[in-house]
Amino acid sequence: MKKDINNLEIADLLRSVASAYEIKDKDKNKFRIIAYERAADAIEHLSSEAKDLYDDNKLDEIPGVGKSISENLSEIFLNGKSKHFKDVFRGIDSSVYELIKLPGIGPKTADKLSKAFKIDKKDPIKSLLRYAKKGEISKLSDFGVESEKEIINAINDFKGTSTRHLLNYAIEISDQIVDWMKREAVCETVEVLGSLRRKASTVGDIDIAVATKDKKKSIMHFTDYPNKSRIVEKGETSASILLPSGVQVDLITQNPSSFGALLQHFTGSKHHNIKLREFALKKGLSLSEKGIKTLKKSVPNFRLENKNYNSKLKIYEYKTERDFYNALGMDWIPPEIREDNGEIEASQRSAQGKLPGLPKLVNIGDVKADLQIHSDFNVETSHDLGLSSIEEIIAKANDLGYEYIALTEHNPSQKGHSDNDIIEILKKKKYIVEQINNTLTNNQRVKHVFNSLEIDIVPDGRLPVPDKCLELLDFALVSIHSSFRLKKAEMTKRVMSALENPRVRIFAHPTGRKLNEREGVELDWDKIFDFALKYNKWIEINADPMRLDLPDYLVKDAVKYGVKLTLGTDAHHIDHMDNMIYGIYTARRGWAEKNNIVNTLTFDEFKKVLE
Repeated sequence: MKKDINNLEIADLLRSVASAYEIKDKDKNKFRIIAYERAADAIEHLSSEAKDLYDDNKLDEIPGVGKSISENLSEIFLNGKSKHFKDVFRGIDSSVYELIKLPGIGPKTADKLSKAFKIDKKDPIKSLLRYAKKGEISKLSDFGVESEKEIINAINDFKGTSTRHLLNYAIEISDQIVDWMKREAVCETVEVLGSLRRKASTVGDIDIAVATKDKKKSIMHFTDYPNKSRIVEKGETSASILLPSGVQVDLITQNPSSFGALLQHFTGSKHHNIKLREFALKKGLSLSEKGIKTLKKSVPNFRLENKNYNSKLKIYEYKTERDFYNALGMDWIPPEIREDNGEIEASQRSAQGKLPGLPKLVNIGDVKADLQIHSDFNVETSHDLGLSSIEEIIAKANDLGYEYIALTEHNPSQKGHSDNDIIEILKKKKYIVEQINNTLTNNQRVKHVFNSLEIDIVPDGRLPVPDKCLELLDFALVSIHSSFRLKKAEMTKRVMSALENPRVRIFAHPTGRKLNEREGVELDWDKIFDFALKYNKWIEINADPMRLDLPDYLVKDAVKYGVKLTLGTDAHHIDHMDNMIYGIYTARRGWAEKNNIVNTLTFDEFKKVLE
């Protein structure tokens, strides 16, 4: 085991622990199994790395991660191993934990297969496939020819460790399928579900719900989707298809009269729903994807409007989510913040007219500017140049309805350039930007182009440009592009040293993370936020779908501190400027409102705060 284990690996490990407990004694270990599975789900769906939370002493703030699991994970982060986990795994062949990744194979089945055959530990799944193709599995008791075929299909569909896809990729796929479903008239409403609807930074399989009075026809239309690889499952109310990319898409149907309950139930998160069910039970209500049942004759504050009583099921049905939440005496909660982070309590306060209630989350229409764009102006940087001209960028910004933008090319390379060379390059850029600003007319939405620069923070905190260069800029962004593994204290000092310069206003893609590739740097965020608040520095939410950085949990911390945030697409082509919506999703998941984001200000307001 390694110390720098990522979220998917941690979730996999915790599920393996749960499986080991199930193999040894499912009934005796029932609550332990539930606890480990819940913790695995929580960590898999985190938008930040658990290791970063451990570094910030915040592991116990993850919903579902109790004291015992937190201590075991801390031991892994510290030493690369957990004595307790080692004890739990003792006596179970390691191949079992690979076999249970196959759809349809549970822990006890995997254990039985492992004991029946000489499974190759280097490639257990391929080894099992060989036995299946020889017909050996069908000879085992409790198995048969059909079971063997199902195992072969499961192995053929299996693409390795479950991959979480970047949000933009998941949305692109789901949009195509949602559009396809909307072509069928019987599909009255089509919505995505789960972590995709909550706009988490990464998404697993894609789940879609349809409100329909003709479930059979809706499912038939879904399984007729032309771009599928094959149909995985087809039932009376649900179906699954596999796409050529290996992504599985699941469809669930519901009558329109109770679609709101289904939408709420399958949007989650799991921890939000658990908390909501506990709240409802205390009131004498039982919640499900079908609606709400009363557990006693009289339920205080159970609102009767906007609901339909299904006498056959003895349940109250809800056409919309809003009606569902309202029936519980709550305001509707935006999907992005359904993570059991205080939103249920805030919703109750909102419904009662008390403060603090639910936040009025920022929307894409609130954004007046993009504060990180790279043009093709050649600043002779060692990083990548933009691919679009300044004129093309302005035209795109006009289309997006922006009032101002910032051009933030990477700083010129120190290699092969003297200080005077760098100054001359940036003087040329300043001149060009000034000329362009002189040509902007009242007919354009974009009133001003700010001359900025994204500057590397070198390991000792210095900026690799002379001070005279900074004087040529309207403001500067600073960011980390190297030496990611400094210790927390060193990294914090590095960042704060760079932010000390009065021309530096924005700390860009602050953790330096790349989703599914690289975890973020270790920083003392309390110190960073204190410094930013004291010296009026802004922290970026980078909207590049590979970054979404500042992560949502730190966005929420920044909002609590009162630190101002900015939104930038980090665009290197005008098409990338459309990614602003992903920054908005991250801001919303962090409970950010319009007034928390600097570039929701008008041009005139922005000029004042910049001064």
